[in-house]
Amino acid sequence: MESLVEATSGAVGSLVSTTILYPLDTCKTKYQAENRAHNNQKYRKISDVLWEAISTGQVLSLYQGLGTKNLQSFISSFIYFYEYSFFKRLYLKKSGSKSIGTKVNLILAAAAGACTVVLTQPLDTASSKMQTSTFGKSKGLWETLSENTWSEAFDGLGISVLLTINPSIQYTAFDQLKQRSLKDSMSKNRDGVSSRAALSAFSAFMLGAVSKCIATFVTYPAIRCKVMIQSAESDEDEEDIAQPNSRKTILGAVRAIWKKEGILGFFKGLQAQILKTVLSSALLLMVKEKITKTTWVLMIALKRFMIIPRTRLKNS
Repeated sequence: MESLVEATSGAVGSLVSTTILYPLDTCKTKYQAENRAHNNQKYRKISDVLWEAISTGQVLSLYQGLGTKNLQSFISSFIYFYEYSFFKRLYLKKSGSKSIGTKVNLILAAAAGACTVVLTQPLDTASSKMQTSTFGKSKGLWETLSENTWSEAFDGLGISVLLTINPSIQYTAFDQLKQRSLKDSMSKNRDGVSSRAALSAFSAFMLGAVSKCIATFVTYPAIRCKVMIQSAESDEDEEDIAQPNSRKTILGAVRAIWKKEGILGFFKGLQAQILKTVLSSALLLMVKEKITKTTWVLMIALKRFMIIPRTRLKNS
């Protein structure tokens, strides 16, 4: 029951945050997917993607692929929170411990993330292809999946699994920042005994945002490569045409970015990624916390509703 409640509330929170921030996500993804030399770039900045949609009368195309993204987001969050809660309870049961340390918690979170990625990768690939398609020409989910081979549906799987280390980097950075913040923050009680001060809610929020930015910065080159691998369109030169699908591998994506954009190309769109990631995390957790209690009530009511008819049936 606990795992189911966590999974449901987390999935709904993810659904809400994904829908609200989807236009920003589409602009970010199309901007990241473009791979051209600096003097030939179609999008000089991320706002150019938005203006293209407005000038061509395709504003609603900023939502192309939203259904697939929501489906992927809901299923992904549901599986992740369910597995994460399940792994924690299993660890406590097997180890006999009453609490979980930071390192074990990070390992369990990474394991849940890796399992989730493997199961939902085709939907992730399909949503990326829809977002990076020409405005107004995006295909449906089934058509997007069926036009490619089964192996192509898992494009970027290796990088997706690698990116499960993002939370580990985030929590490690948070702990380090927290220790430094509290290092000189000592308070004394009435007896004169020193005790370490606790973080305020605002400080915790700020450190959480900073730690998420650090994790995003460290892993961003992998994020950029992943978008290029999964994108629907590619900016190929004569050498690329001679080697089709050269960008569909990690080394191919790295080579393409280095050749056309240089070292700074690996961080193209970083600001938008950080903005979207921080806002998405904040919205997801806020909604999740708000509806967890309601979800518990509904689950208990549903459980009683299902048990009572069975009891009556046995008595009859």
